[in-house]
Amino acid sequence: MNLKIGFYFTAAIATFVFMTSSLLRGQTSPTSAAGAARGDEAMDFDQAKTTHHFKLLAEGGAIEITANDPSDVASRDAVRQHVAKIATMFGQGNFNIPMLVHGQKPPGVDTMTRLKSSLDYAAENLPNGGRVRITTSNPEAQSAVHDFLRFQIQEHKTSDSPADPRAARRPHPTNNLGHDARPAPP
Repeated sequence: MNLKIGFYFTAAIATFVFMTSSLLRGQTSPTSAAGAARGDEAMDFDQAKTTHHFKLLAEGGAIEITANDPSDVASRDAVRQHVAKIATMFGQGNFNIPMLVHGQKPPGVDTMTRLKSSLDYAAENLPNGGRVRITTSNPEAQSAVHDFLRFQIQEHKTSDSPADPRAARRPHPTNNLGHDARPAPP
């Protein structure tokens, strides 16, 4: 009988250790029930009533959060407060909220913290929520912002584009019309 109790006790401890270590390593996404609960607590609004978008821009990027229901004034106002709060926190190099939500340090955070003086975070109101616009002229900071936003896109499963926006702005190498084109002979 003691052997059977010992086996169940060992199995219970092993299960607890396995599940706890998975949570500590951040193995739950914000879209899982546990991740959503962490997100709701950290963000002070119900994530099920809102939509996140993460946009990579040539000069940095943007985090947009909107209430799903345009008449949901409580969610809209909570999002606006949250956006203002994270713009201030990120400007100070404080990324505790994304680390709490995701259970791990997102890529780019170390560089964004180190280069915080070269990054600007502006909170902006949107009709149904808010946006944090992240801008910088520092190429290393831009790459860190893009890494951070790509991680958010993947974790939140937003299907926003992870493509580098700077690549789209390069001129096509064979497009030289108007520069050295000569008129056709008469």
